[in-house]
Amino acid sequence: MNSLLKSVFRKLPNLNKFNYSRVISRSCFQQDRERNDGNRQNHYWKTSIMFGSALSGVFVYYFYIKDRHKLICSSLLDLSENGNVIGPGIFRNDLPTYTLAEVNNHSTKDTKIWVTYKEGVYDITDFIEGHPGGEQILMAAGSSVEPFWLIYGIHENPHVYEILETLRIGNLNRDDQKELSIENMNDPYAKEPRRHTALKPASVKPFNAELSPQLLCENFLTPNELFYVRNHLPVPEIDVDTYELEIEVEDKSKILTFTLDELKKFPKHTITATIMCAGNRRSEMTKVKPVKGLSWGPGAIGTAQWTGVRLRDVLKLAGVTDDEERLKHVQFEGIDFDATSKQYGASIPLWKAVDKRGDVILAYEMNGVPIPRDHGYPVRVIVPGIVGARNVKWLGKIYVSESESSSHWQQNDYKGFSPCVDWDTVDFTKSPAIQELPVISAICRPLEGDKIHVEDGFINVKGYAWSGGGQKIVRVDVTIDGGKTWQVANFDAQDSAPPPRHWAWTLWSIKIPVNNELNEVEIWAKATDSSYNTQPENFENIWNLRGVLSNAYHKVKVKLIH
Repeated sequence: MNSLLKSVFRKLPNLNKFNYSRVISRSCFQQDRERNDGNRQNHYWKTSIMFGSALSGVFVYYFYIKDRHKLICSSLLDLSENGNVIGPGIFRNDLPTYTLAEVNNHSTKDTKIWVTYKEGVYDITDFIEGHPGGEQILMAAGSSVEPFWLIYGIHENPHVYEILETLRIGNLNRDDQKELSIENMNDPYAKEPRRHTALKPASVKPFNAELSPQLLCENFLTPNELFYVRNHLPVPEIDVDTYELEIEVEDKSKILTFTLDELKKFPKHTITATIMCAGNRRSEMTKVKPVKGLSWGPGAIGTAQWTGVRLRDVLKLAGVTDDEERLKHVQFEGIDFDATSKQYGASIPLWKAVDKRGDVILAYEMNGVPIPRDHGYPVRVIVPGIVGARNVKWLGKIYVSESESSSHWQQNDYKGFSPCVDWDTVDFTKSPAIQELPVISAICRPLEGDKIHVEDGFINVKGYAWSGGGQKIVRVDVTIDGGKTWQVANFDAQDSAPPPRHWAWTLWSIKIPVNNELNEVEIWAKATDSSYNTQPENFENIWNLRGVLSNAYHKVKVKLIH
């Protein structure tokens, strides 16, 4: 990752929700899947998204390589001229006005590179040099950045507006501005699926949300409508009648394609598996020191019955068997596009894909019905025991190769680091991509800060526990006195599958005796799996700059009502 951006993300506390994957994204595969619909607006959107992502990096980069005091004396949102507030992209009488045609003519370094935002015209020429997204910026120079503001939430930060206005050179002709008006553009999120109101959003565009812990432990199988949602970009609309899944094997010329109906002709296989985001419980790690990523609570996890075709059966038809030695990885490519118009991508080791006991499936049903759009309709790869990021949704292509996926999400995200590594020293090439997740547990009831009634000298506590790699939960320990004494929880629901194919979580509960003199207690919970891995006590020793693998003891402080 470019060292300039390492510094930027370390120094921007106000941009914690911004995912640097928007700035530097790699293609999942060398081939670019063109959408030949001839739609001019569709092309405009792709170009604008590419440009907006790169431009964001320009603003942030410039902000910190210049002297902030000299650059910004005070927030432009508070500045006034003759009593009139000056805001980003608002018409300014002290600047010249340019037509859209003039802006279009400024698209190279020789002619200067201009862009527009609302009624503003900006010259970004001096910031192309040395910026990692420079080539992408040149692809879209002379256009509006407004579509970008729709895609990513970074525009809500005042600092970005401040930087934008320091590059201001003029106004856009108001007739031309109406032509580019945001109201006349297609919002890529306009056709998103409806979501249940019980889901608590961590971000809206793209939509990411978790279920309240109180509801999470009510069912062993999480209802589809209440399953946590992790999207990186707008949910694609896919016509199942034209849908095809490509299967390609490195160094083999033949590419196989399957329609959904053809996939359903393979033997059907159903598994019960828990999927968890790598950032689950990140909000607790943030209390030690800020990290970059969505502020997930303990609800970025869910369990479902997944039905589909075994991946090993499909790969066998493509000539890949479990005795393959040269090829090492299976790459997955989604049909959702990233900021450079490439697909989301990830990969898993080939041994996991071809192992009969690996239970990797190309799922087309979730809890007995077609997979909902938010969860990958019409086909999602389910890799049980593996981090959610590798369970690629809206699956469009499978590529068996000697190397793992080159996508940003495989190479420069979803990796763990030592607590001593920060954004100045991080080297993503030195850490392996997360696959199996460590053992974890969480208290679902009561919640932090709750006032709970003591009934007959006891309080009731409920929660979940899970471990990656197919390990079974063998024990959950709970304490209310800082670990001086422990009690073992009861298992309310647990899958009967033996390790190492125990893919689902365990729901637990316990009645804990409390002293009548206590008005407040802090409940701790920790789980142990069938390999006798157990959770670490605190987050200080497992802190990492991305806030992943957040599996320390879960601690909840509550008030007691006797």
